[in-house]
Amino acid sequence: MKPNQDHLEAIDPRTARELFIDHKQGGVADATLQNYRYHLNPFVEWCDQENIDNLNDLTGRDMQQYRLWRKKTSDLRLMSVKNHMSTMRVFLKWCASVEAVPSDLYDKILIPRVPMGERQRDEILEAEDAETILEYLHRYHYASIEHVLLALLWETGMRMGGARSLDIDDVLLDRQTLQLVHRPETETPLKNGSRGERLVAISAELVTILDDHIRDRRIRVTDEYDRNPLLTTDRGRMPKATFRKRIYKITSPCFRNEPCPNCTNTAQGKCGQAVSPHSIRRGSITNFLTNDVPVEVVSDRMNVGKKVLDQHYDKRSEEVKVEQRRGFLERM
Repeated sequence: MKPNQDHLEAIDPRTARELFIDHKQGGVADATLQNYRYHLNPFVEWCDQENIDNLNDLTGRDMQQYRLWRKKTSDLRLMSVKNHMSTMRVFLKWCASVEAVPSDLYDKILIPRVPMGERQRDEILEAEDAETILEYLHRYHYASIEHVLLALLWETGMRMGGARSLDIDDVLLDRQTLQLVHRPETETPLKNGSRGERLVAISAELVTILDDHIRDRRIRVTDEYDRNPLLTTDRGRMPKATFRKRIYKITSPCFRNEPCPNCTNTAQGKCGQAVSPHSIRRGSITNFLTNDVPVEVVSDRMNVGKKVLDQHYDKRSEEVKVEQRRGFLERM
């Protein structure tokens, strides 16, 4: 049965994809735009195979068949299938706004549930999600501790331990630099010890956020070693548990008053769509690589060996890697 087409206007899949990409141009990072296109290319291919030349004809059953086809014809991990279908939801929601598909079709996309073990290995904060959350924080929670946490982790890709170790004196605003120092004797060790010590360049935007937080929003306390931490609670340096809880909170769609599937809204502040601090690190590293930052630069900045980076942090799809190699060869 075809959907009600009373208010729909005919459009073919390729045209819809290009109009969607054009609509997103300038509003999202290049890496996000690239991911949208890579995720939608297989959908256009499937439509060609199924002789679907008008999106008005799509049904919820079609979208289930597409999900099964995508899983069957690729070697994507379940987490990648989840990310692809999440892009389809965004795309179909936009299609509904231009009368291309029924208004409720996007809500019929079945997002696969990823087992916790696989989710922990592969889960990342996608660039488009990071941008959405940061925009929301900038607008409604500017320079708050939540804003600082996400802006800091996303731009630098540093580990939670590194972020917690920062003191006010380590924030070199005039040099647009953060200084990471291994201080195990005062309970802020770096994961790789003294080898993890480094200077990290930051943007003018992050400098402004940190400056405004320190001057206006930071809780002015010292820790038990009489140090002045950057990230504080009313009891001193932010504990790891509190750090995680804040990240779970701000990466949950319900924090932005958006639909949050399987959200339990528990006292622990962890719902099904929330991600961990380490998932932000994975997402940040992947975003840098997707934007053609050399592996050597990312390795030094994030303090991670190239082999470990490739095995555990680089979550680019094979499609993205192929297109990046193609672009590199074309520039030679």
